[in-house]
Amino acid sequence: MSDPTLLPAVGVATALGVALGGALGWLAAHVRPDRRALVERIDALLPQTQCGQCRFPGCRPYAEAIAHGTADIDRCPPGGEATVRALAALLDRPPRPVDPDYGPTKPPLVAVIDEARCIGCALCLPACPVDAIVGAPRFMHTVIEAQCTGCELCLPPCPVDCIAMASPARAVRAASSAAPDR
Repeated sequence: MSDPTLLPAVGVATALGVALGGALGWLAAHVRPDRRALVERIDALLPQTQCGQCRFPGCRPYAEAIAHGTADIDRCPPGGEATVRALAALLDRPPRPVDPDYGPTKPPLVAVIDEARCIGCALCLPACPVDAIVGAPRFMHTVIEAQCTGCELCLPPCPVDCIAMASPARAVRAASSAAPDR
């Protein structure tokens, strides 16, 4: 036969287990992790090129899509494998190669304008998502290298193909050799 003093203790333990399980279930269903903080952390890992290669209009919308589970972590060619590994570590997912459907992974580049060929059409100005191009209509334009993300969005609108992409060190040499002697 069972011990009559043990029965209340088992009842209390069972009731406590049911109550604790119910509370944890409610918390899991109603308390969501702070998505904004996760989006901020994901966005901080992205290269901020704002190039749109991921097929989102910029790095922040891509970060939001990753956080909401509507985009995978392998869509950022400018960030390359290092960015995919960092995102995988943050989100506790296995790393994967950058999806080639979103473009080739390249070393960092910056735009360089051949100022002698620039006609001042200003079509490159609105194309630059970070305002790294300085100029006015009918005047020569130039690129502020420190602001240029290498997104290449300025290339297609240029009607005279005076914009090229170069490594940051080559861009400095090209700009200094094109500058007039003082």
